[in-house]
Amino acid sequence: MQNAMATERGRGEPLRVADLAAAGLLLAIGYVLNAVMPPVYAGVKPDLVLAMLFVVLLLFRNVTLDVAAGLAAGVITALTTSLPGGQIPNLVDKTVTTLLMIGLIRLLARLQPNLLSILVAIVGTLVSGTVFLRMAILMGALPAATFRTLMLTVVLPTALANTVVVAFLYAVARAARRLAGAQSAPASRG
Repeated sequence: MQNAMATERGRGEPLRVADLAAAGLLLAIGYVLNAVMPPVYAGVKPDLVLAMLFVVLLLFRNVTLDVAAGLAAGVITALTTSLPGGQIPNLVDKTVTTLLMIGLIRLLARLQPNLLSILVAIVGTLVSGTVFLRMAILMGALPAATFRTLMLTVVLPTALANTVVVAFLYAVARAARRLAGAQSAPASRG
């Protein structure tokens, strides 16, 4: 019988406390990086919690853990946003992005892992940035005229930075798992 904390992974594996701790640590690193990152334009700054969220989604592939990490990432970025009124857009964008990236990872699970990490980082950052900016505009936190400028000056450079960060960290994490003998995790294959 499984304990109350256990849920099923896609491959029938229980959720481990170590996975929760590792996911929390990755998001905490993203939080620290976000807290010291200065705004780039109009109070908006690159979102390094998002990069860490993508690493969590790629590593653990557990819907319960992934959704919890997405919600936690939303709360973290809502607390650290430099955009007045950016709290709700952060919560919405992380939730939408998490759900879409869970689907994308499942759909493309057979891709070479490094290629998958690159696609998740690019597509996920573009989705996140688009949802965030649209929500901020809808809520009046940003003028509509700034959408194009912010996409070009913040979202696209962040997509590039996140791609490098995610590809590197995911490759390192996969190698560490292999060395540690974690044979049962979906990310340890390939």
